[in-house]
Amino acid sequence: MTDFVRETNAVAPPSRRQLLREDLVSTTRYWWLMLVVGAAWIVIAAIILRFDYATVTAVATLFGVFCFVAAANEAMVGVVSSSGWRILHWLLAVAFIVVGVFAFVRPDPTFAGLAAVMSFYFIFRGGFDIAMAIAASGSQGWWVLLLTGLAQLAIGFWAAGSWKVSVVLLVAWVAAAALLHGIGQISTAFLVRRVHKALAD
Repeated sequence: MTDFVRETNAVAPPSRRQLLREDLVSTTRYWWLMLVVGAAWIVIAAIILRFDYATVTAVATLFGVFCFVAAANEAMVGVVSSSGWRILHWLLAVAFIVVGVFAFVRPDPTFAGLAAVMSFYFIFRGGFDIAMAIAASGSQGWWVLLLTGLAQLAIGFWAAGSWKVSVVLLVAWVAAAALLHGIGQISTAFLVRRVHKALAD
């Protein structure tokens, strides 16, 4: 009987905790991908400021493309995330696509109208980063992601309440979005790296 029990235990399927641990180890090993993407966003922020935009249509096109790229970024991160965060990343990607579409077909073709559309991006992005920071509040460096989220949220409410904006300010907001996105991605990459090392040990 004892031999039978030992044999049964030997072939028993892994527990739910073991499966979760293996899933986390597997997904967090791609932390370096977030680091590379974050650095790319910072470069994009610098490139955005190098061009001259004279009309609201030009800025709207820039921001619309930016939102679609951000959506692709979230979809990619979602693929390598754990199941819970994967859904949230994909929902955020859908939200960015909607905001990007509105940037191209905005009902109010003015600077103020575009600012209102841009505010939704910052509020969605900022709220998501704050949620991620709170979830990782026990990890070292989580406050960087929190500050990034708060900054994006502040810009979002600023954009929502701005009735007199210039093309320079709109472009600065797009560049700020890329810069803060990059900082957030880099911060998240190091948080995920710490989780991966803790699980792998």
